[in-house]
Amino acid sequence: MATHVITGAGSGIGAAVARRLHARGDDLVLHARSAGRAKELAAEFPGARTLVGDLADPDRLSWAFSHQSLPEQVDSLLHIAGVVELGRVGELTPKTWRHQLDVNLIAPAELTRHFLPQLRASRGHVIFVNSGAGLNAHAEWSAYAASKHGLKALADSLRHEEHAAGVRVTSVYPGRTASPMQAKVHRQEGKDYDPGRWIDPESVATTVVMALDLPRDAEVNDLTVRPGRP
Repeated sequence: MATHVITGAGSGIGAAVARRLHARGDDLVLHARSAGRAKELAAEFPGARTLVGDLADPDRLSWAFSHQSLPEQVDSLLHIAGVVELGRVGELTPKTWRHQLDVNLIAPAELTRHFLPQLRASRGHVIFVNSGAGLNAHAEWSAYAASKHGLKALADSLRHEEHAAGVRVTSVYPGRTASPMQAKVHRQEGKDYDPGRWIDPESVATTVVMALDLPRDAEVNDLTVRPGRP
């Protein structure tokens, strides 16, 4: 039975992936930003373990983890949590830049560092759920896109570094997906939000699970998912 460490399991793509893996009986270790959120996730996914640490404060993740029991076995690490704040370069503050870089880039790097020994031992898999903004940046998306471009670089470097250890690394680049984050983006853009226009999180979850289940003789490096509706 595989053990998966998942960030962002509380909503959207992360919740859809967690439901898929939980339903088939895999072991889940669900990251939560607080003890209260961890309790909610444990109730939603019976039998799952939780791991508490604030991704917005990656400098303190080591301290937080030192007070908890980390799983001895990790077959996959799924980076799905993320934050977004739109704004023009001329208006974004350093605080806004740092928050997105901390949550979207530095925290995934720090989590990966902590779990690499287990991933090497299991010849495991690291999946970064990135974004279309990790491939192309548009007006008012500079900080978010920069964090996601950096996440692509992190994944690419990690893939080269850990290939000999048998660790597979996949980046998934979803287009706009119906989720609470997408609703927030529409509010920031001043647009009406119609979830029916965008990718269902379950569809992205299908691509993530497909990459996980690919036979050991191959790996998916980069996977782009776009809305199929006009």
